[in-house]
Amino acid sequence: MAQQLNISRINELKDNAYDNIMSYDDPDTPQALSQFTGQIRGVLLADPKMLASVPEYLPLALFERVKFPSDAKGKWADWLSRGVQPEWDEFKVSIAFNNADLPLVLAVRAYSEALLVESCAVLYLLETQGKQAPVAQVEEDDSDLGTDYGSGYGDDDEEDSDEEGYYDRYDDEENY
Repeated sequence: MAQQLNISRINELKDNAYDNIMSYDDPDTPQALSQFTGQIRGVLLADPKMLASVPEYLPLALFERVKFPSDAKGKWADWLSRGVQPEWDEFKVSIAFNNADLPLVLAVRAYSEALLVESCAVLYLLETQGKQAPVAQVEEDDSDLGTDYGSGYGDDDEEDSDEEGYYDRYDDEENY
């Protein structure tokens, strides 16, 4: 029986990876993203177990370094729509890794084959959706801004404080 893909986890990984990608996508420093992903590849190769705490780093490390053959894109769309994890033999012919990344891919596969497949699903989604904001984060049309202005304004600040990776120095100081 085929294993299931956790689509909500894949979407979360995609959103996290996308946020990281966009934070390094700066016209003033065009090499920042490639330099960062190069560093991440080196760190993950040395210790793939670190992916337990930052799984979004694998799709980030492999971003724009893998190819999906045109005949495999239909398979990926099908696997994702049904939430089915491909068998290894199907998976390995549905994606082309950069030769320089094969040691990292093999290390990650030895650590967690499922994480490697999830990360490639994230890369497929990032590629097919382009460099646009994920659908879940698209803001409502603000043509009626005048009627709703003020309702919930600033609520996002409270939600952001619970995000992973957010650091507020006051969180550590309980007696302030």
